[in-house]
Amino acid sequence: MSVEALTHPLLAGAAHGFLGRRGGLSAGGLAGLNVSYSEDDPALTAQNRALAVQAVLPGGILQTCYQIHSADVVTVTEPWTDIDRPRADALVTDRPGMVLGVLTADCAPVLFHDSSAGVVGAAHAGWKGAFTGVTDATLDAMEALGATRANIAAVVGPCIAQKSYEVDTAFETRFLEQSPENERFFRAGSEGHAWFDLEGYVASRLRDAGVGKVGMLGEDTYAQEGRFYSFRRATHRHEASYGRQISLIGLAAV
Repeated sequence: MSVEALTHPLLAGAAHGFLGRRGGLSAGGLAGLNVSYSEDDPALTAQNRALAVQAVLPGGILQTCYQIHSADVVTVTEPWTDIDRPRADALVTDRPGMVLGVLTADCAPVLFHDSSAGVVGAAHAGWKGAFTGVTDATLDAMEALGATRANIAAVVGPCIAQKSYEVDTAFETRFLEQSPENERFFRAGSEGHAWFDLEGYVASRLRDAGVGKVGMLGEDTYAQEGRFYSFRRATHRHEASYGRQISLIGLAAV
């Protein structure tokens, strides 16, 4: 099976792809394009990452972070090794040939592009990062490279959908204390629980921050076992590992 890289027309000016688990060399419970070193044979993970880059920007240099569910952003000016990767959850660059990658398994990947300024960004937006402003911080870092919010296109990739994301009252209360308007991202569930729309929340944060064009893929990682890895699905099944997929964006060398 070949590697599947989902794209969005808003990002057509940049080399990009939201990859799932289709294709790849991993086997067993991680079967497919697993890009996590923590659960797999490192050699297979490295090959899977190479296949992902080849599908999006052949010859590109992959740059990822050690993700910590933060709002921290790194500006990529020179490549680093996997061992030296910084602790952060978003990357931006204006350097052609650099491929920015974020790993997810239910959290929302967000890819950014300002075609006028020649600046791209990628953010890992789990609920913690989204809540504390990882997308806002990514926009600030892009602006520091010459981007303009009105010219930026941002797309939220495959993540856990509201119908699959049950949370407790304390979770919902945290968001309502941030803003009463966040009530629209919750749907009542069983007693003491609600269903949370992570994709909608992230997209709203982007619009509120002044992003010119915002898109959503509307792909549920939890519900599509054959296409995506899912932390929550694996947890519900008491599986030992869950894998990660990667979302990539870069500027082709001129």
